[in-house]
Amino acid sequence: MGVTVDVAYKSLNKFNEVLCGDKVELLQTENSNIMILADGMGSGVKANILATLTSKILGTMFLNGATLEECVETIVETLPVCQVRQVAYSTFSILQVFHNGDAYLVEFDNPSCIFIRAGELVPIPQNIRVIQNKKINEYRFRVKKGDALVLMSDGTIHAGVGQLLNFGWLWEDIAAYALKQYRITISAIRLATALSRACDELYQFRPGDDTTVAVMRIIDRKPVHLMTGPARNPEDDTAMVADFMSGDEFTKRVVCGGTSANIVARTTKKSLDVSLDYNDPDIPPIAYIDGIELVTEGVLTLNRVLQLLRRYVKNEAVTEEFFLELDKPNGASMVAKMLIEDCTELKLYVGKAINSAYQNPGLPFDLGIRQNLVEQLKHTVEEMGKKVTVTYY
Repeated sequence: MGVTVDVAYKSLNKFNEVLCGDKVELLQTENSNIMILADGMGSGVKANILATLTSKILGTMFLNGATLEECVETIVETLPVCQVRQVAYSTFSILQVFHNGDAYLVEFDNPSCIFIRAGELVPIPQNIRVIQNKKINEYRFRVKKGDALVLMSDGTIHAGVGQLLNFGWLWEDIAAYALKQYRITISAIRLATALSRACDELYQFRPGDDTTVAVMRIIDRKPVHLMTGPARNPEDDTAMVADFMSGDEFTKRVVCGGTSANIVARTTKKSLDVSLDYNDPDIPPIAYIDGIELVTEGVLTLNRVLQLLRRYVKNEAVTEEFFLELDKPNGASMVAKMLIEDCTELKLYVGKAINSAYQNPGLPFDLGIRQNLVEQLKHTVEEMGKKVTVTYY
């Protein structure tokens, strides 16, 4: 079974702290995806350094095939010792999901993983190993499409302590809330944001501890093909469209640009129909071609898409208002939503013809607006943990 994952996380800084004492590391190997959540002792700069060191060391060693014992030993020997408590302390959780469906979970002093399958909670058994005097829970299991796994720092279970709740938000109550929010179609970022927002409300928007929720969902492959700009040589139009239209039944296709849309319509012998609905005065309306999921204008739309994706990558900007923006019926929001929530790998098909409406035709293509946008789009989507390939024509 080949599985693909949708991964996202949301962090809240302790009130009045600039840096977060939790750190999430998202990694990919040839045959797996890895999510590491480290929680440094205390808060602020010191906690941030501890968590960053822990997540980076664990990630680097895991990628190089180190054993769990070697990883923990290195963490114990590397982290600085707190002069007050006399311990080098950072808790962590590691979740590795292989493409064949095997999964591996390691937990050290973080709240237990919430494992949801088919609308039910799956208990995580206790298989304790003692390594360097530390009790570590280790669990090997199989995942199925539709599963959701939630890693948390202890800021979640401390939410509301001494304020709205006497003893904080109990793990059982968090799991029940996650189960209530869970739907087969919900994305990882929406589930993480819902849980994070609930914690923030319990803290009365003044978090008493760094709080992080990291979600991994097991999903089908969701490749997206995006074509923008005509080929430099018009004779290459047919080959460009043929490559763009390739793929399997999971592939979704997006065309950005009026000239590109006309080329696709002409080559595929399909009609191009432009919508008359102007939902956003700054973004031109979308169009329709049979067999293409989304047809939009080019540079203006891609520029807005890039702005939305950058807000998403920043993480702290992902709020309820962000999702309202993402759900708007304009071309840019629709493209951004697809890339964030409905895409596991992106293939860009980019024409190198010069459009004099957007730039000085005397400039080389490398300095053009479209090329600049494509490069920024590639890097931003890669920062989201997705694979991106670009083909120029």
